[in-house]
Amino acid sequence: MKTIALIYMGGTFGCIGEPLMPMPEQDFLPLLAKTIPAHLNVECFAAPSIIDSSACTAQDWLRLVQQVQQLQLKGFQHFVIIHGTDTLSYAAATLARCLGQSCHAIITGSQYPLLNVEGNDTREFTDARGNLYLALEQVLTLPTGVYLAFHEHVFHAQTTLKAHTTELDAFVGIAADQDCETNSDYLIVENQNIEDSAQLSVLNLMLQPIAKQQLIAQLKNLLISPPDFLVLQGFGTGNIAVNTEILELFTALYDRKCVPIISTQVTFGKLDQRYAVSSWIQSAKVLVNDCHSHADLYAKILQMYLKYPTHDQRFEHWHQH
Repeated sequence: MKTIALIYMGGTFGCIGEPLMPMPEQDFLPLLAKTIPAHLNVECFAAPSIIDSSACTAQDWLRLVQQVQQLQLKGFQHFVIIHGTDTLSYAAATLARCLGQSCHAIITGSQYPLLNVEGNDTREFTDARGNLYLALEQVLTLPTGVYLAFHEHVFHAQTTLKAHTTELDAFVGIAADQDCETNSDYLIVENQNIEDSAQLSVLNLMLQPIAKQQLIAQLKNLLISPPDFLVLQGFGTGNIAVNTEILELFTALYDRKCVPIISTQVTFGKLDQRYAVSSWIQSAKVLVNDCHSHADLYAKILQMYLKYPTHDQRFEHWHQH
């Protein structure tokens, strides 16, 4: 019988009390193990980082990838990860970018805790148990790759987005049984990668309908201490109204080792530069988001940051990944 490694990383799933507080993992894991169906062979593990998911960063997800890879060396090939929902899509995309097709992995979470307020029995109303069972069953049948399971749905991990703050049906994406060309670059995570990721600086700017002079002022402020990557979420298919001064500022940011990336604030659909308003992109020192989701864009940025030491290399090799 195939053994599933069940890795607990925190989140609402493992909370108890009123207001909700995380139960210590050493107390929660034995209770979690008791809820697993008897016909499944599951071994439970605590993740290296067990924190509220809104506080997670690349370091936490790379430590998780490292744990999965260490368990792979021990013979595990099927993994289910329990994670908080706030950054569940980011964790899923990062796992997918790093692990690729090397194993079977499903990440899940819940909108309600598994246990009751006292923490001594399963909660009467909860989506935690159903989401966990879905992940445990599907991880044994789906092809290799990384997926996200939530509320009777399983999605390709790189395509997911949390679309509702509180509803049980909280996530959207491309279904696991649909064709989806995913992108990965298997990364054996070393401690140095984890240390390096702490220095990654990404700034996301969702553009608002403001005068060009206000955008110019904002970009000039960024020149003082620019991030490694600046994501500019434009309108529609990625449209941003620019002028000569704005284009010069993009070049100035690039010269300061900042890579600007044009994206969109629209939830679904790919970018399209067929409109005249976006013709400048072809010659400007900017990249175009070619990822499956906003979380996947973050995961790709992390991937490029760890793989290539200079901003010129990241720019040059962007569309190869």
